[in-house]
Amino acid sequence: MNDNGAVIRKGVEWCGAKLALATVVSTWGSAPRPRGSHMIVHQDGRFEGSISGGCVESDVLHRAAEVIAGRAAHVATYGVADGDAWDVGLPCGGEIAVLIQPVGADGFAPDLFDRIEAASARGRALTLATDLATGVTREQASEGDFLNRYDPPRRLLIVGAVQIAQSLVPLAQAIGVTPVVIDPRGRFLTAERFPGVELDDRWPDEAITARFPGESTAVVTLSHDIKIDDPALEAALRAATGYVAALGSRKSHAARLDRLAAQGFDVADLARIDGPAGLDIGAVGAAEIALSITAGMVAGFNARR
Repeated sequence: MNDNGAVIRKGVEWCGAKLALATVVSTWGSAPRPRGSHMIVHQDGRFEGSISGGCVESDVLHRAAEVIAGRAAHVATYGVADGDAWDVGLPCGGEIAVLIQPVGADGFAPDLFDRIEAASARGRALTLATDLATGVTREQASEGDFLNRYDPPRRLLIVGAVQIAQSLVPLAQAIGVTPVVIDPRGRFLTAERFPGVELDDRWPDEAITARFPGESTAVVTLSHDIKIDDPALEAALRAATGYVAALGSRKSHAARLDRLAAQGFDVADLARIDGPAGLDIGAVGAAEIALSITAGMVAGFNARR
């Protein structure tokens, strides 16, 4: 998954300025950044994002300045075969091709940043197509185009403001997943217990449905209260949620599956629930359980790539 969210936000913020967009369009070997990774460059020299982790950014910034000044979109290739590989190449042993295009009608139209953000707000992915010969990006693809899929930012909807949730929040944040804690019990859901985190005191089925969960959203139930956890799982299973998990013993999970089956969910639906939640690492205590859930969530997200 490409983490282009910051670049897209800058594209919206910098609208009206002259900009260039660099994109990794192909990789080989030990490439430091995946295909589709972006770096956006402002006419005043500011930039956001990365296309190589630092190896070739200086050369790309130079090329971006040329594109902003009027040079046509073009593709640059970097690899260890270059004589100056240690200067502007990839000493890690890989090779990448980078498209540098203007932000405008003759390249990446500015309104595409808005369309990506709008799709993300609805929990939807948006795929854009680029003709590498012309450097023009659009929503309609033709044969041979470079396709880039923009997934919504990864989110973790934690149902149950319990001790494990307090450990799970910073772990999610550390790997770039935005946590939201959902619990209708006001005494549990407080800013003091979860500082700086979005809190939602609605019933979980309402809170989850309102966020349009998709492949980039995880839902984990932790409350141990079936009146809270079961509606949350029902809402998660009715959507294309990327990862669904429920805390509890194997015995309680079996009973949970029976209750959900009685609500009309079939075997395929129930198989989507990771229960007991997380990877089996022999976890003991809230922090280790949170770590196992985080690992299970990452495995679930990546299995859908």
